[in-house]
Amino acid sequence: MIKIQDFIYAILAITMNIFASQAQKDKAQNPIIFADVPDLSIIRVNDTYYMSSTTMHMNPGVPIMKSKDLVNWHLVNYAYQTLEDNDDRLNLDHGKNDYGRGSWASSLRYHNDVYYVSTFSGTTGKTYIFSTKDIEKGPWRRIVLNNSYHDHSLFFDDNGKVYLVCGGGKIQIVELKEDLSEVKEETKKVLIENANEPAKSDIMLPAEGSQLFKIKGKYYLFNICWPKNGMRTVIIHRADSIAGPWEGKIGLQDLGVAQGGLIDTPDGRWFSYLFRDAGGVGRIPYLVPVKWENGWPILGENGKVPENLDLPVDKSLITRIVNSDEFTRKNGEHDLPLVWQWNHNPDNKFWSVKERKGYLRLKTSRIDSSFTQVKNILTQRTFGPVCSGSTMLELSNMKEGDFAGLSLLQKDFGLVGVKVEKGKKKIIMINAENGNPKEIESVLLNHDKIYFKAECNFKDQVDQGKFYYSLDGKKWISIGKPIKMPYTIPHFMGYRFGLFNYASKTIGGYADFDYFRLNDKISETK
Repeated sequence: MIKIQDFIYAILAITMNIFASQAQKDKAQNPIIFADVPDLSIIRVNDTYYMSSTTMHMNPGVPIMKSKDLVNWHLVNYAYQTLEDNDDRLNLDHGKNDYGRGSWASSLRYHNDVYYVSTFSGTTGKTYIFSTKDIEKGPWRRIVLNNSYHDHSLFFDDNGKVYLVCGGGKIQIVELKEDLSEVKEETKKVLIENANEPAKSDIMLPAEGSQLFKIKGKYYLFNICWPKNGMRTVIIHRADSIAGPWEGKIGLQDLGVAQGGLIDTPDGRWFSYLFRDAGGVGRIPYLVPVKWENGWPILGENGKVPENLDLPVDKSLITRIVNSDEFTRKNGEHDLPLVWQWNHNPDNKFWSVKERKGYLRLKTSRIDSSFTQVKNILTQRTFGPVCSGSTMLELSNMKEGDFAGLSLLQKDFGLVGVKVEKGKKKIIMINAENGNPKEIESVLLNHDKIYFKAECNFKDQVDQGKFYYSLDGKKWISIGKPIKMPYTIPHFMGYRFGLFNYASKTIGGYADFDYFRLNDKISETK
């Protein structure tokens, strides 16, 4: 009898575990986006959420994403096509570049039926405010302020006044004219003298990333700081008046998940949207539940970031944030879907998806010797935990010295491509470990068609990339050696798949890319 009872209990335990496991699978998982979407700013308009993020040197810039459930986001627009067109750094001209700069953290707002997204640039030393009545289609109105307001929060108060809250360590506030066209310089003042103070520690990164909210008559200011020998930390200040006095506390200190703000759902629940440094894939968004106690937002579950969320289950990032592309276009379709961004300002005279139907054509326009200075590298995010991207190139119109292929782009980049040398084609794999490009392997090629694949493993921050080639698109041959994929500050961005073609001797050649196909599996997991 005891044995039968034990058997029944064991079966019940197994059944309960199965149900518990299935219940977890039916919930959203953190991170909500396993890809580089940093510095997020989120608003809700009725039952729809919109989010802006940072893409720095990439163009178009300041991506706008949309969701109905806070979990499954898809790209709907960008705030601009190019930030400025007259700067050598933004244009990759004369040996200059804008890696890690461009435009930084944006602030997304909705006020009086108008959407606003503002950003700032250390490159140009200016702040940009874009506005539209249709955030998904535009057009955007553009205002330029002749100061770069670091990590600012655009804030519309109930009394009609408009502010920017900005700075690092010492948080400042300045009022804007009603039409946002200028700053009222005489209103600039210190809002919080030492926003790091609640962390009570030596600080490596002073409080920044300001996001200001007004909820039930109280003002709440979110910042991030980074104590020495500690982790990225959420700091929250609150006040009854925007002028203060402000009182502060640590909002969250777990896993380094920090920098963001507050968002509520139509049914009255609250969450904090934040992000985490996750190695080579980039900085990835998290959500944590929020409860209110004594007028304070309490982040997390017992001060921790939960793995599961009481929100709809996550679907694949493919088609929403990244996507395959056959380069076929119907009448009325954009030349490039929103998932694509150029590395710096593109030169639109030297690429096309129309000159040859069903192909992306990348044409050479100048002589380049450094891969990271090459114009018109067409990029998409990599994503985790694992991913791969593959393409097929037709090479018959390449000239002597031309180099075309598939890259994993960051400072320590890796790539596989075909180079024409002394009239012969070579498949070459390059590894730029520690920023120093070295040819690892080359193979003679007697074909005018070649297939390339790059695989990324970000699981548990392995951060490893591998390259392959194929002569038939079926049998893949490993080339070179695996690359390490560290997150480096000079580029300040997760690794990107990149399609490229450049000249080292003679301009006027071109390479045709038949497709770019993504997969959320790699060789080891098939």
